[in-house]
Amino acid sequence: MPLTHTRTFRVRHYECDAYGHLNNATYLRYMQETAFDASAAAGFGLERYRALGRLWVIHETEIEYRRPLAYNDEVAVTTWVADFGRVRSRRLYEFRRAGTGDLAARAATDWAFLDARSGRPAPIPPELTAAFFPEGAPPPARRDPFPAPPPPPPGVFRVRRRVEWRDVDAAGHVNNANYLAYVGEAGFDVCAAAGWTEARMAAANLGILARRHRLEYRRQAVFGDELEIATWAYALRPASGMRHYAITRVADGEPVARVNTQYVWVDRTTLRPIRIPAEFVHALAANTVAESGGAT
Repeated sequence: MPLTHTRTFRVRHYECDAYGHLNNATYLRYMQETAFDASAAAGFGLERYRALGRLWVIHETEIEYRRPLAYNDEVAVTTWVADFGRVRSRRLYEFRRAGTGDLAARAATDWAFLDARSGRPAPIPPELTAAFFPEGAPPPARRDPFPAPPPPPPGVFRVRRRVEWRDVDAAGHVNNANYLAYVGEAGFDVCAAAGWTEARMAAANLGILARRHRLEYRRQAVFGDELEIATWAYALRPASGMRHYAITRVADGEPVARVNTQYVWVDRTTLRPIRIPAEFVHALAANTVAESGGAT
């Protein structure tokens, strides 16, 4: 059995979004902190990795939100390593509301083990594997490739932003959680550009909540980089839909990250799913791919 580790967080007011819920990106920050604690508890804290000349970086993240968390809620984040490959490891997470045990979210990250100097993949040493699997590690599980979205429609929405100092973490590049903040803003921007501002959605008692994200980090972005986020919708259903985000570096056109997000339309008061308004579907038709591959 793998070692498990649990850390409890109390949701702070500034971590909540305008819906009053714990911001999507903050779940990823809780995951990272809990993973660091879990590694240290197994004898591999940051100082030991520095001595080895090695580091972990996140290659891919998946998260599914089950029940929203709000200010002052306590949430227990439990994490464990699912497997080790030659240079990669998969770590799983559960978010449970303290007191009730209700599942608030579940997630997984694929971490890549790198040489700190060269930035190239490095073999995971046996002693590290043994620290997390005292009784022996299972064989590596098969990874499903990142699901490719359908080709973009004519009305691809594009927005640019520059990496700010606050976006960069101690590793010197944009923190993985901030990419969710980037695409979240782009999602509101595309709606506003189609006439559905936040004020209009609030007046209609309409909310759009993320149900799940899948992120793949492809290259590092650093302070001062200008990024372009291209986005389009697809797989529209009566009360839900998918949106793809492709993030590239403007200077050289290199891909930095890509994200697939499932959104659910809800009544803001009850948080129950509702049918997407026909006016909304029409307004974003040029930005939406139909099942047949054409724009809706």
